[in-house]
Amino acid sequence: MARDFYEVLGVSRTASQDEIQQAYRKLARRYHPDVNKDPGAEERFKDLNEAYSVLSDPKTRGRYDRFGEDFRKIPEDFDERVAAGAGGGFRARRTAGTGGPRARYATGFGDDFAGEGVDIEDLLGSLFGAGAAPGGVPGADQEAELPLTVEEAYRGGRRTVTLAGPGGQPRRYDVDVPPGVTDGQRIRLAGEGGRGSGDAPGGDLYLRVRLQPHPRFRLEGRDVHVQLPVAPWEAALGATVPVPTPGGGTAKVTVPAGSSSGRRLRLRGEGMPNPRGADGDLYAEVRVMVPSTLGDRERELFEELAATSSFDPRRAR
Repeated sequence: MARDFYEVLGVSRTASQDEIQQAYRKLARRYHPDVNKDPGAEERFKDLNEAYSVLSDPKTRGRYDRFGEDFRKIPEDFDERVAAGAGGGFRARRTAGTGGPRARYATGFGDDFAGEGVDIEDLLGSLFGAGAAPGGVPGADQEAELPLTVEEAYRGGRRTVTLAGPGGQPRRYDVDVPPGVTDGQRIRLAGEGGRGSGDAPGGDLYLRVRLQPHPRFRLEGRDVHVQLPVAPWEAALGATVPVPTPGGGTAKVTVPAGSSSGRRLRLRGEGMPNPRGADGDLYAEVRVMVPSTLGDRERELFEELAATSSFDPRRAR
């Protein structure tokens, strides 16, 4: 028996789109095959992707709510086409207690049809000929999330993604991730969405990029922010120090003499790459660090500095 997609995500049938997305992201992180090696994790991940691909699209979700597991047989413009073929006024709802491979629905034509089950495939056939539409019905577009680290988004390249394919079976997709993708950007896989009926083409699969939290980097668009730890003498005297970049390497940044914590140093073009324009910038924020323990000589020098300096950080402007 097909599982209820709302149960798969652990949400109610009245859940908002935000609640559905939050539930999916939480569970997908838990059951992703790359991080969860339990035998049933891949199967659960597959179910989650299938459920989210349906419920995240309001139109697809609407058809699922109305027609249940048979929603894939129903074209997106079902109401409009039935109204055009039947003279208007048709609305279909699934009848209680029906079963079998061919779902039956009650119509809204009036008392003559009250309570009667109408086979949806027979109805479409009578209205439009042998099939639901000449040449078949194109498949629906689908969407799934593509989690990436900041480094993976920076470099781009080929990735293999495991999602739920037709019939709920795991399917692997080879995805070319362009360098510099940003959070929320979609990557289109033509023809890899829902299956079309008859000779109609399949829909497209859209992978929406979700950048994972990073312990070091913070992104604002294509600009990258990173904290830059410096020693007190580097901050006071000035220094040239290395700073990590999202590409996995390091760059050199000059810390001006007299820098305090919070000062931002800009490295132009060292942020996320942009294939259509200027690359983002890297902002290194100075953070003055002091030793947690001091050797005897270090303590002497700091005590000498304290006795000599007239600097008062509480009066400095």
